[in-house]
Amino acid sequence: MRRSSSSTPDGSSRPELREKFVEIYSAFMKGDDPSLDKRNFWDELFLLKVNVPFLEKAIEEQSAEQLLKLKPAINTIFAKCSATLGSDHQICRVNALQTLCVLVRCVFRKPLSGVDMINVLVGFERAVSEMQVLIENLSSILLGSDQASLKNLTFKFLLILVSAVDNISQNKILEYLMASNVFEPLSHILSWPEARDEHGYDCVVLLTFLLNYRKYESANPYIPKLSVLDNELVLNGLGVVISGVLSTVNKKHASEMAASPGWLSQIGSWVGGMFVAEDDIQEHPREAHAIILLSLYEAVHLNRNFMTILTQTHAQVPASSVMEHDSPAMTRMLSGTSADGSKSISEPVNLLGAFLTSASISMQDIKEGISGARARLCLNILTCICEDQYANAFLHDANMAFPVQLYKAPRRHRKVQEKAPKSSPLACAVLELVVELMLTHMCPKFQVELYSKCLGIIHRLLCYQKRCRIRLAYDWKGLWNALMSVGNFLLSVDCAVPQRASILDLACQIINLMNLFITYGDTFLPSPTSYDELYYEMIRNRTNFYNIQKLGERHREDSALQAAASRLSHSLRNIMSLIEHFLPKIDTQCKTKNAVSLEREQVMEIIRDNYGSLTLRLHDNLDYYEKYSEKPHEKSFFTQLMRTMVSEVRRNIALSSLEQQSVLKEFTTIK
Repeated sequence: MRRSSSSTPDGSSRPELREKFVEIYSAFMKGDDPSLDKRNFWDELFLLKVNVPFLEKAIEEQSAEQLLKLKPAINTIFAKCSATLGSDHQICRVNALQTLCVLVRCVFRKPLSGVDMINVLVGFERAVSEMQVLIENLSSILLGSDQASLKNLTFKFLLILVSAVDNISQNKILEYLMASNVFEPLSHILSWPEARDEHGYDCVVLLTFLLNYRKYESANPYIPKLSVLDNELVLNGLGVVISGVLSTVNKKHASEMAASPGWLSQIGSWVGGMFVAEDDIQEHPREAHAIILLSLYEAVHLNRNFMTILTQTHAQVPASSVMEHDSPAMTRMLSGTSADGSKSISEPVNLLGAFLTSASISMQDIKEGISGARARLCLNILTCICEDQYANAFLHDANMAFPVQLYKAPRRHRKVQEKAPKSSPLACAVLELVVELMLTHMCPKFQVELYSKCLGIIHRLLCYQKRCRIRLAYDWKGLWNALMSVGNFLLSVDCAVPQRASILDLACQIINLMNLFITYGDTFLPSPTSYDELYYEMIRNRTNFYNIQKLGERHREDSALQAAASRLSHSLRNIMSLIEHFLPKIDTQCKTKNAVSLEREQVMEIIRDNYGSLTLRLHDNLDYYEKYSEKPHEKSFFTQLMRTMVSEVRRNIALSSLEQQSVLKEFTTIK
């Protein structure tokens, strides 16, 4: 402590105790240089406990113009902090990292341009060399055998760095992380079990953010590195972290379902939730779930080798850092420990199965915002998976059957009773998942794009089954009825959807799927009687097809929609021919038997007896689909999603948590 004079009530002066750290940084903020003529000044400064609240307040009180004037002092502090990270003194390194965290966070809060921010922090003229030193020293910490607290603080600083600006592509300081990238240290953390358990979540989040920096505007070096990564230890580590977070989300949802007294209260909670702002709802761990889904998407989209990891079973020991800011109970659940500190036994989890379960939770709410983004992200992931040959082989392998718990939202017409799932090929779970989404979200605010993605997933699975002649043991009747119900619903929302062409395209997708069943069903349907059931359901639900036909006729004279309407009418030909072929024979039988309607088996018999006289056209390209492409179709979605994720991460990193006592627990034995 230093003493400075202050006045007493009687006018006399008395010494005021001031912390040495406060005195030094007060001088820096006034433009003075307290290091002049002091040989060991910086060594002594970094031994002092960092007063985070004071330093934060001192920088916050400066205007943007004042910070520009303080550039020499801030540049010097930044450079000395960077250099100190290369020393062997642990306490000095921790204090230097704490100082850097506060500097970067506070400077980036100011209304400065990207260039000015770099200039204030590092000095534009020497930014390349200074940032290279900083990144090399940070990489050394992550690659070395330093204490976990120091590595935690290193990740916190890097996350502060990458989350400094909402639009990550405008964060100019990340150019230096592109030039001197940290992919190797991050890979090392993921491949090392002890480090992964401690830092895995932060590591995956950091890698995901770096992958999304200017990926549409320029060459991002992290993308090719992840694309060609074939190190099984690293890929497996990435899978362990992702499956750990997804399993935690699934466990939390299961515990909430078990604690709920009934479906009526669930509906009441849902209705009440409509009047609460989403940001006020503590849906734990909502942000972790969304970010980890984005990480899974990047892995399956960029790295084909990761498809093999999807099929592996991992122990549920995820990174404890996921719940860094949460309750001890949740931290124990993540780390797999019980209340008394002993290690609890958890069942292994298949990553793809865990993802499907978490997707069923996300898809219960597809409204706009983070909930809708999670649902769309899940569908993008499934699209990538269903395009991959290896993943498809695993999905359809009858010898690799898994019980997958799929959660369904409570509805007025049904009582949700969660039953123990039966073991079946994972393709069945995928189909059940998208069918549930389609059946439960037909509403006036119709999400055409999400429904199109659902149909695309179904199409990809059917194309694989046709090509490989796989007869999946699945109840196709539910899928057929879902397709016909959605097709019927399109007529009612046609006027409500601004892009009417998208409604016509969606109707075409539905009819093309039905044509795929009609034309090639003999290659993948379970048995010959499946055709009888298909035709029966189409005849029974013929009104739905009449409505789809009306949809096309409604826009036939519209020049802008004429082409789409014509495609829809053309694709309906086989279905209308089928209905017109069998319906008169059914009516004749009704008159013969003097009955209003026939029993199901009677109709099925008529269908079987009149197959031979049915004439159908062969449609081209029914088994063709456009390969998934992120750019340009998903560019705006991922840009907005990254804004949300960056903002959430920045909000969750509190500078108050940088206090020395919270990060030096492991250094108590240092002498």
